[in-house]
Amino acid sequence: MSEKPLKITQSKHSRNRRISAKTSVSGELALDYQVFDEIPVSDTFAWNNLIQTHLTNGDFDLVLLTYLQMLLRCVRPDRHTLPRVLAASCCSADIFVGKQLHCHALKLGFSLDNYVLTALIEMYGRLDSIDTARWLFDKSPSRNSVSWTLLTRFYIMENKPGLAIDMFNQMVDLGVEIDSVALATAIGACGMLKSLQQGRKLHEIAKKCGLEFDVLVSNSLLKMYTDCGSFEDARAIYDQMPSKDVIAGTTIINGFVRKGGFNEALKLFRQMNMDGLKPDSLAFSSVLPACARMAAHKHGKEIHGYLLRNSTDLNLVVQNAVMDMYVKSGFIEYASRIFVRMKDKDLISWTVMILGYSLHGQGVCGVDLFCAMERKSTIQIDQVTYAAVLHACSTARMVEQGKFYFNCIKAPNVSNCALMVALLARAGLFEEARIFIAEQKIERHVEVLRALLDGCRNHQQLALGKQVIEQLCELEPLNAENYVLLSNWHANSARWDKVNKLRQTISDMGLKPKKAYSWVEFQNKVHAFATGDVSHPRSQKIYWELECLRKKMEDEKHQPNPDFSLHDVEEERECIQIGHSEMLAISFGLISTQPGATIRVIKNLRVCRSCHDCAKFISKIAGREIILKDINCFHHFKDGFCSCDDFW
Repeated sequence: MSEKPLKITQSKHSRNRRISAKTSVSGELALDYQVFDEIPVSDTFAWNNLIQTHLTNGDFDLVLLTYLQMLLRCVRPDRHTLPRVLAASCCSADIFVGKQLHCHALKLGFSLDNYVLTALIEMYGRLDSIDTARWLFDKSPSRNSVSWTLLTRFYIMENKPGLAIDMFNQMVDLGVEIDSVALATAIGACGMLKSLQQGRKLHEIAKKCGLEFDVLVSNSLLKMYTDCGSFEDARAIYDQMPSKDVIAGTTIINGFVRKGGFNEALKLFRQMNMDGLKPDSLAFSSVLPACARMAAHKHGKEIHGYLLRNSTDLNLVVQNAVMDMYVKSGFIEYASRIFVRMKDKDLISWTVMILGYSLHGQGVCGVDLFCAMERKSTIQIDQVTYAAVLHACSTARMVEQGKFYFNCIKAPNVSNCALMVALLARAGLFEEARIFIAEQKIERHVEVLRALLDGCRNHQQLALGKQVIEQLCELEPLNAENYVLLSNWHANSARWDKVNKLRQTISDMGLKPKKAYSWVEFQNKVHAFATGDVSHPRSQKIYWELECLRKKMEDEKHQPNPDFSLHDVEEERECIQIGHSEMLAISFGLISTQPGATIRVIKNLRVCRSCHDCAKFISKIAGREIILKDINCFHHFKDGFCSCDDFW
């Protein structure tokens, strides 16, 4: 006697994804019915194969239809049938069907089968909750490594890495067989927690299990160590790997770049090439940020050239990374060419270029580009892009446009408000800035106060500037730069008793003000200069060149601005002007490079007004373009003018 078929009910809550005889799956259905008729009733293997085919093709409705036909034709499902149909309900996000299939598993006696149990846990974990999946897991008398690992993964998906590690530790304590997937999953949880101690414990377990150099486990260890900031451990794993791949190298490169270890990232990238590992688009997009600085622009150009020569897939991610590299290494014109030639652009492409123009003093171009994006593109603009165009408005002092774009931001954060304050202050609208700060209730945010102070510096609002500095000292009592600002303010008024008192305060508190340094590259070597530096082998020639330039300035009655009242570097106020680090770097560039060559200098702090004026003069009399990047922006000095328009 044939077994009575199991019924599958319908519900209005099944979101129109019911297992039923009702079909609207196109004309293919007639063919399927013919196939059903040709399958022997007793051949469960053939039915399972048909279900698997539909599942592989992503035809989840046909999976459910085929299962229904099995039941209608009194074909008894086996332990391989239910997991496949459960997978289809999972992919269809249909918890109602999933629960019916759970009932079937109970009626058919498969609820304790490891294969079926694992599929049920996955279905509940994805469509219901981790708690339901855990309840089912705890009630089961038989558990395997796969079900343990599934729960561990669900905890990670719910951002509960601590519970994921607890699950793995229970596996170990109960003697459950540990495989590479279970280990890799738990190691990933350690990376999320930044728990180096727990990660090293799992590394020891990997060694004991002989899985340390399994590809999945070793790559997970690499990522964990880089996420935890232990790059020595990560590099040791990489160097010991018997078979390295691009994924492993890219993981460490990513970590180095995030940490700021740009040279290490570039060295590893070169080693990957020497080892015969062909970088993919992800590897290129990971290493290019290491070249996104003026001192490494040649490396960036080399990588770009490699991409073009080897016809590497220049997808959007890579193109955006190349463009960003050129923006941040001082070649805005190269970035602009790449942007213009891009056939497809996403929001990142537009944002990189808008902010790039602003950082290079071309705020109007940034705003114009944003307007072009609004006209030509249907891309949904996000808060980051609005922040970029607001930055461009601040650079160009376009107040009304800036107000409009600020109001487009649905939930402005402190950084957005600081940009608005910077715009108002740069435009000299200090009363408006004060009202805005009060309305937004952001008086005690350091970022906002520093934006206001920049405006005071540009417009010589010394009284307001002093008030802001005193607020900064109150909010950041352990920041030496705040006391240096106050000291320079008093020095400007020749209040030397106050200056000496502040120096003593800095000393008593054990604070160390930042030293000013500048760098210039020549013949693949970076030359560094400190304030008043005489250690360079060519110091005599460097100072002689500066002295000659100083005399030319005097002859032409050019007097650099000596004001240091709101400057944040004390040592520069006390040093002769030609001894400032950026002046030494510029002079070295002048005596070392060919006439007409562009000089590129980096400074770790803000360029002072005196050096800024001198650089403009030198660019004119020497016929050179000087690109000086300080902490705020790129200054392009050419023909006696600066791209910042003397606002920085």
